[in-house]
Amino acid sequence: MSGLLEGKSALVTGGGSGIGRATALAFAREGAWVAVADQTIEAAQKTVAEIEARDGKAVAIACDVTDDDAVKAMVAAAVDAFGGLDCAFNNAGISPFNVNAHGQKIGDIAPEAWARIIDVNLTGVWRCLRHEVAQMRTQGGGVIVNTASILGLVGSPTSSAYVASKHGVVGLTKTAAVDHAEENIRVNAVCPGYIETPMTEETMRRRGGRIMARVPMQRMGKPEEIAEAVIWLCSERASFVTGVAWAVDGGYTAI
Repeated sequence: MSGLLEGKSALVTGGGSGIGRATALAFAREGAWVAVADQTIEAAQKTVAEIEARDGKAVAIACDVTDDDAVKAMVAAAVDAFGGLDCAFNNAGISPFNVNAHGQKIGDIAPEAWARIIDVNLTGVWRCLRHEVAQMRTQGGGVIVNTASILGLVGSPTSSAYVASKHGVVGLTKTAAVDHAEENIRVNAVCPGYIETPMTEETMRRRGGRIMARVPMQRMGKPEEIAEAVIWLCSERASFVTGVAWAVDGGYTAI
């Protein structure tokens, strides 16, 4: 029985760990060839090794999404490896903890911390979209999924830069979907809740009890649960779905 994405080519940014790693593995499981991109080539290579150990086909690419030339080269490398680009998952991102900006109100966050979060989480997605769309136009279509967040749908105290970046990803996703619908390019976003990844470890250590009290399902999500949403959005089963920001959050945003 063929997989949902048999013979397709896929690109995953932030593919070295967490949601990106789980999604790269899921792409391969469903029959896709996978270009795994990460800021560090070693992280990407580790995911590629896992895919190859399961008889999948993948390549590792080093890419910093804050560097437009590097993003352009990443897309070109994926196309060179597999002959085209059918699916792209723009997942690379950072948390406020990466720039010592957690727990700071709007008037307290340093300009450089604000700029860094926006550059990676929002402008980084735009850079990827820009080059992926250019490729997909030449081949007659494709599917793109961006990683936003539940904090792209609701506010959260002392997280202004992160919340702004993820709201921006949701708006960018909707606009890209409208801009390119007639070119057979679908663009959607997943909005993960609190997921068991390295990025959420510090948040959960500090206020995990309060967070879980707001999650109707009373647990954290798993990276694989986000991956399944991405795979479905990239498949033909979602052929009439574009411009969606899909919360996968255990009911967090339903309250």
